[in-house]
Amino acid sequence: MSSPQDIRIIPAHQINAGMPLLEKDPVRSVSPYEFLPTWFFYTPVVIQSLMQGLRHFDWALPLIANPSIKLSGMVGESKHEILSLAGSSSQRWISPFITLTKTDLSGKKQAEDARSALIQSDLDFPIVAKPDLGCRGVGVKLINTQDQLEQYVESFPNNARFLLQEKAPYQAEAGVFYVRYPNKKQGEIISITLKYAPMVMGDGKSTLKQLIENSPRAGQLSHLYLPRHEDKLDHVLAEGEEFQLAFAGSHSRGCIFRDGNQYITRALTERLDEIFDDFDGFHFGRLDVKFKDMHSLMNGEDFTILEVNGASSEAGHIWDRNTPLREIFSTLLLQYRILFDIGAQQKQRGHKTPSFKSLFAAWQEERRLVQQYPTTD
Repeated sequence: MSSPQDIRIIPAHQINAGMPLLEKDPVRSVSPYEFLPTWFFYTPVVIQSLMQGLRHFDWALPLIANPSIKLSGMVGESKHEILSLAGSSSQRWISPFITLTKTDLSGKKQAEDARSALIQSDLDFPIVAKPDLGCRGVGVKLINTQDQLEQYVESFPNNARFLLQEKAPYQAEAGVFYVRYPNKKQGEIISITLKYAPMVMGDGKSTLKQLIENSPRAGQLSHLYLPRHEDKLDHVLAEGEEFQLAFAGSHSRGCIFRDGNQYITRALTERLDEIFDDFDGFHFGRLDVKFKDMHSLMNGEDFTILEVNGASSEAGHIWDRNTPLREIFSTLLLQYRILFDIGAQQKQRGHKTPSFKSLFAAWQEERRLVQQYPTTD
């Protein structure tokens, strides 16, 4: 584990402020495994899950590991319902939000109503809009104005819910994977993923398009960034000017993931124990957090929870450019062994496993909605 004194921090007023300095690697800026198809990594997980199902005489145990969350958070879970599980003391660690449903009313009227609801909840622009159902950053947008809010509402599918959440006061972001067995008073952090917003820096001569294409990492992911900034590609950035290429902290949207396991501390673990003492029925998953700086997070202070993800969570540190393939597989397999073990304990406590029909129905509904969501920032 790193000593706080040894950590070099990105200064305030810069993109990714508060994070450990991002080391540049001209040889390997993208993991060779980062964008391989999902089936490549999860085929061993499926095989192991079949064996675990035989061992426990129940293949659906992962779906009750978090008994207060629909299907344990494997698919189709509601962000609103998960965050609403927080009790009065743990709520202060969650970024404030409101939840709204898209109706047949005009986008202008719904945006006006949304603005009134924000004011009543002491929220104001900028805010982050995100679908209630969905994962991997789909449909997440930063909203700075009433016009942008109206555009978001208009582009959202009817009868679907979305959250408007306070934009965190911090830039630094991480995914913290926390597990706690039902019979234990203390949990364990099994992964910390540092999430860096991708950016380029101007030289006073090159256009944004040229900066993206000439960047060791962004150039390999230009298919993600060029369409997103189509109206700014001819803009020449001043020397030293930073330009953020993506907002959503999802690796599938171009966010840079780094292994942060060296920053796991007892103080942070104890803080999460305290929070989840007051968070009904959560035992396995990843918290997406924003924090002041690395020192604060290690001390369990000055952070806010954006989302709590359940059974389908991934220990994102495996997408670090230097993580070997063997560790990727071993981490995923360990996750699902823990998930089965927690599910088995929940079954002993009287929780009943759902049918695979309900799992399939939830997957179909989420897939249908995701195809209709607005584009992601």
